[in-house]
Amino acid sequence: YSRGMGSTLRALCVWLVMLALPFQGMAAASLRHCGPAHEAPAPVTVPAGHDHAQHHHASESSPSKPGHGAQAVAALAYGTESVPRVDKIVGPGNIYVATAKRQVFGQVGIDMIAGPSEILIYCDGLTDPAWIAMDLFSQAEHDEQAQSILLSPDANFLDAVAAEVERLLPTLEREGIARVSFAERGALIQVRDEADALALINRIAPEHLELSVENPEALLPEIRHAGAIFMGRYTPEALGDYCAGPNHVLPTSGTARFSSPLGVYDFQKRSSLIACSAAGASTLAKVASVLARGEGLTAHARSAEYRLLPNDAEVKS
Repeated sequence: YSRGMGSTLRALCVWLVMLALPFQGMAAASLRHCGPAHEAPAPVTVPAGHDHAQHHHASESSPSKPGHGAQAVAALAYGTESVPRVDKIVGPGNIYVATAKRQVFGQVGIDMIAGPSEILIYCDGLTDPAWIAMDLFSQAEHDEQAQSILLSPDANFLDAVAAEVERLLPTLEREGIARVSFAERGALIQVRDEADALALINRIAPEHLELSVENPEALLPEIRHAGAIFMGRYTPEALGDYCAGPNHVLPTSGTARFSSPLGVYDFQKRSSLIACSAAGASTLAKVASVLARGEGLTAHARSAEYRLLPNDAEVKS
């Protein structure tokens, strides 16, 4: 599922790229795409990587369907006459899409429950204030519920950023959305020191974290919770949205405490393999028998005991 942009329902092509590319190396048969309607939906082919294509066929997505929103999630989860049911749904959306994904989890797998976009910037006060203001807007323009936070120990720098926010807001094409977002969900916070900033970062567990400082690598050992970390003054979050490399479907709303960005592992699953020889089964059966009888599960115990070798059975008796 790829999201649109606000009430315009314009599909954001970057989401399709971010969602489809991790799938390309998998041996699964097909990928289906739903998202906001547009005038001329076209098939999107997702070729397998060169090495992988030597062993598995390329995977081809279905044409984009005009369906979107919660109803598209339901169609993917349960199937319709024209939409086969799927095994897993990935991708962000609005509150209706997120709620629908939560409700169908169990019927299908999901990647995460994605909330509104968010950015947290920690700056030492030496980056151009206009750069920082625009970095904050890069998330504020997404949604009125988006969250944009700046941390800095420099009060004068925070004032300078606030002035740039007021100067630059009227220049944005999506000024109305960004203004509401920043007024209701934005914050410029003066921290005591670096340690104070790191404590807040880990408490918030932001989706996007910009470390706009001279030596961002020095902070990494203390950062436990963040979806994606943008290192230094020349690495704005916007580059990660489109072309920096790592996947940009990220955990939001504090879920970076226990979740990771979307990746190829989200399209993989594992099965446990257990194999015993006759002697090995007999050895394990003695242990299983004791534990199962201790729990009152005698069928379990007897199933294991049937595998006891004669000598082990005599010892047990």
